[in-house]
Amino acid sequence: MAGLLDDPQVLRELIMDHYQYPRHHALKEDSTYASLHMASDSCIDDITVQSKIVDDKIEDICFDGVACTIATASTSMMTELLVGKTIEEAILIIDNYYAMIDEKEYDPEIIQEAIALKGVSKQANRIKCATIGWKAIRQMIDERENNS
Repeated sequence: MAGLLDDPQVLRELIMDHYQYPRHHALKEDSTYASLHMASDSCIDDITVQSKIVDDKIEDICFDGVACTIATASTSMMTELLVGKTIEEAILIIDNYYAMIDEKEYDPEIIQEAIALKGVSKQANRIKCATIGWKAIRQMIDERENNS
């Protein structure tokens, strides 16, 4: 798998798959979900991210709205990576994702197919797109931790 994730065509296909068929792409009418609206001032990205965190575990994350390819794909990948994880595991994944985006040392095994977005770091105008959903979930985790 590691070799495949070095192939630009495979990475492009992963991004397009998550854009065309985003996972967890429907908001819930459920008051047990935290909800956060995020909008970009530099792109069309305007999404709402919801999360259901029970005890120390992320039971569900979903999102909806209008977003570019990179924002949709990265948020879809994020939902796949974080659902079912503990808060501690989720923070480790989020930190590694941001390290990749910031061109710092990270563990590709931890971020799995989100590595498809590693090229975003070379396009400053796309970094906000690649992090909009991630910022939302991190903010929800932080708010929950601060209110506990």
